[in-house]
Amino acid sequence: MQVGFIGSGNMASAIARGWGEPVLCSDSGSGRARALVEELGGEALTNREVAERADLVILAHKPAQLEAVASAVGATPKAVVSILGGRTQADVRAAYPGAAVWRLEPNTPVEVGSGVLAFAAPDEPLDEDLHRQVRERFARLGVVVEVPERLMDVAGACMGVAPAYWALFAEAWVDAAVRRGMPEARAQELVTEGMAGTAELLKHRDGDTLAVRRAVTSPGGSTARGLAALEAGGVRAALAEAMDAVMG
Repeated sequence: MQVGFIGSGNMASAIARGWGEPVLCSDSGSGRARALVEELGGEALTNREVAERADLVILAHKPAQLEAVASAVGATPKAVVSILGGRTQADVRAAYPGAAVWRLEPNTPVEVGSGVLAFAAPDEPLDEDLHRQVRERFARLGVVVEVPERLMDVAGACMGVAPAYWALFAEAWVDAAVRRGMPEARAQELVTEGMAGTAELLKHRDGDTLAVRRAVTSPGGSTARGLAALEAGGVRAALAEAMDAVMG
């Protein structure tokens, strides 16, 4: 299955690097398609050439450009995967009539095969063999989670933004350790590995956050005091407000 990208920004590049294969890709004049081809091999093309030559076209341009790009492309690809935030499967089918359409919300850890990929549940019948091929290809990049179309924006606000949120949290935690005398490189290692290990433990415990917290929180102990400080600092309210801000 030859994949082509219309748009070669950060998310498209992360997906392409995760697969590690030569790519067909385009951009709007930024030069990022050429840079991606120099890194992975393949060809930098026009939007129309990508649509004509790829078996599977990934729409990775700005969401507001959907109709304009489709009109300029002029060709109808056989299969289209949209990673355009806020644009439904119906929107994409209207722009590319006759194409099989999937909607996907990935996050940037797909670059290292550890991404989360929210797939919108198909709202129209799809060719079963093609559907399987598409799902299997993206499963190479991480965990695939099927989400109802109506909840796709919530999915993006949960995991699409996750690398930025966790990076900010880690940065603040490292800064706090440095303030207390820990060398920065050692603090980064401790915080990063602590986050990675906790993620694995949460998966092992089927997401039981309460059990994971209680296992390290002795009554009146240092962890309890730290958690109380986080609650007093409004960590839950801040995350709720962030979700609202992302969804608009």
